[in-house]
Formats: sequence, structure tokens, C-alpha cells
Amino acid sequence: MNIYWDSFKTFFHIGIFTLGGGYAMIPLIEEEVVNKKKWVSREEFLDLIAIAQSCPGVFAINISIFIGYKLRKIRGAIATALGTALPSFLIILMIAMFFHRFEDNPVVAAIFRGIRPAVVALIAVPTFNLAKSAKISWVNCWIPVAGALLIWLLGVSPIYIILAAGIGGYVYGKYIKPTE
Repeated sequence: MNIYWDSFKTFFHIGIFTLGGGYAMIPLIEEEVVNKKKWVSREEFLDLIAIAQSCPGVFAINISIFIGYKLRKIRGAIATALGTALPSFLIILMIAMFFHRFEDNPVVAAIFRGIRPAVVALIAVPTFNLAKSAKISWVNCWIPVAGALLIWLLGVSPIYIILAAGIGGYVYGKYIKPTE
């Protein structure tokens, strides 16, 4: 099968069957790209997630572009980006066309109330799996917890957390870890 079509189709299917945005896509992308198709290793996937989170823009598009680029450079990136973006675009277009008809419907409101907790679970599970892959243990789990609390409670910009973690990781890897 043509790799461009296969990568487009893979990300289109992921995009059309995922509720909750880019982070909710992580387990589906991992299953398809790492486990089934073996386009990237688990370690590469973890690195691509970190890079995609650090870049400006939509996370789902970023991760799909990085995977597509790894597969087939620019054309691969275009195929995966289109596959990721097209389902959302089409769904939003359809909703926009008909939203006024059902925006006050109690059944629709109840459906959305039911979807929200499921989306939280879809984000929480891959977070814990990625923490295992990143070798985050009870000893160093304070780092992401402290970062999350600084952002959430004190309103610290995530860019400062990312910069501090990057500098801390560099110092640890360069000066502390070699002596262990």
C-alpha cells in the first residue's frame, strides 16, 4: 500500500474516532504507530510527544507532522497532518451548520456531560503510561507534580517550567549523573 495513503488513512481514522483533542489521541496514535505499524519505537514516540508539546500550535497536528516527516519527509508530514486535521474540520463544519437546531436540547447537554469524564480518563491513562516510559519514578515524580502545581495554583507560565526542567536536566546529566 502507498505509504502516503496509509499514513493519511491511519491519522484520519484516529482523528475521526477521538473525542477530547490531541492528548486524548495519544493512546490511539501509540497503538497504531508504535505497536501495530512500528513506524517509530516507544522511545522515539516519547521524544516526539515532548517535542510536539514544546512547539507552538495544535498538539495533534504537531505529533502527526513529526511522525509523517520521520516516515517520508515533507510529503509524509503533509499526509499525516491532513489526515489529522480533516476529520476535525469536517465535524466542526457539520456542527456549525446544525448547532442552532440542538444547542438547547437537554439530551445533547447530557451527552456532553457524560463525555467529559471519559475525556479526562483518555488523557490520564496515557499520562501514566508515558511517565513509566520516561522512567519517572517515586523519587523524581516531584518534578512534574511541582510543575503542574506551579502552573495551576500560581499561574506560572509553562514556558518557565519547560526552561527550568530543561536546564535542570542538562545540569543533572552533565554534572550530577556521571558521578553516580
